[in-house]
Amino acid sequence: MSKLSDYPTIDIMNHLREIRRDLAGDPFVYREFQIMLRTTFKSLADESGVRRTSRKSDALTGHDSTADCLASMDEYGYTHVSVCATKMWSYYYHREFILDSPAEPIGEAVKESAGRIMGAASYDPFRITESLRAIEYAVENYGFNYVWFHPLSYGLSPDDRRFYPLYAKCIELNIPVGFQVGHSAEVLPSDCGRPMLADNVAIEFPDLRINLSHTGWPWVDEWCSMLWRHPNVYGDISGYFPSGLDDRLIKFMNSSRGRDKVMFGTNGLGLKRCKEEFLRLDIGESTKRKVLYDNACRFLGIEDK
Repeated sequence: MSKLSDYPTIDIMNHLREIRRDLAGDPFVYREFQIMLRTTFKSLADESGVRRTSRKSDALTGHDSTADCLASMDEYGYTHVSVCATKMWSYYYHREFILDSPAEPIGEAVKESAGRIMGAASYDPFRITESLRAIEYAVENYGFNYVWFHPLSYGLSPDDRRFYPLYAKCIELNIPVGFQVGHSAEVLPSDCGRPMLADNVAIEFPDLRINLSHTGWPWVDEWCSMLWRHPNVYGDISGYFPSGLDDRLIKFMNSSRGRDKVMFGTNGLGLKRCKEEFLRLDIGESTKRKVLYDNACRFLGIEDK
């Protein structure tokens, strides 16, 4: 019987809590996340809507240190985990972040792990110049190799002009970009998350590798279309437990149209549980290995290093 460690795996989408839960803060003090615990993430909350803190499940619990995370990675067969210095704006209050993870401790983890922890910068379209400087600093000084941002919390679509400086900067730095598509688990405006809104970006920046994160649900067909049509567009399945993935997505992922373009990610929902559930999916062995590892290597340029 195969073990988790038999399948080399890259987690393309994770957050600071996975390596330093003490620095991650508690986003559940914000209204957006409190509502989420009563709706889309209610399986992770008790009857009163308070997040469960039991360590029986590793969903949203993370690790105390980089060393602890590396131990879990070794046990479960992860070669790399991408940790994002995530920024999410408060759509309710329009004056503060509901997530604003620092880049420096992620940079320290990149160094401590010899690159197995990978750093992903984030982007604030309301502070363009400042954000671009921070991204360039993180790439040049911390070894970050990716940018991931959350357009829905800003109420902006990914083809808004305020994101175009970011795309140009990523090409200049030779790093890929990713952003959430689909509805938001938090109660945020979702129409700007339609995957087809990436169409113009993919056409106008053909040299930019783009990851459409979080499956695009409920617009799964649009998500599949973008990955199928554009050579530079990939997508990850993070944000959902694999057991709950849409049947259309699983069929696409297991087909010749999709098996080279879909990537695996946990979004902090658990290195062990997410991989176990993924390996139980009724998909081919070649598909499992490509989604877990090969496609992210190509997307991140790891194979060229």
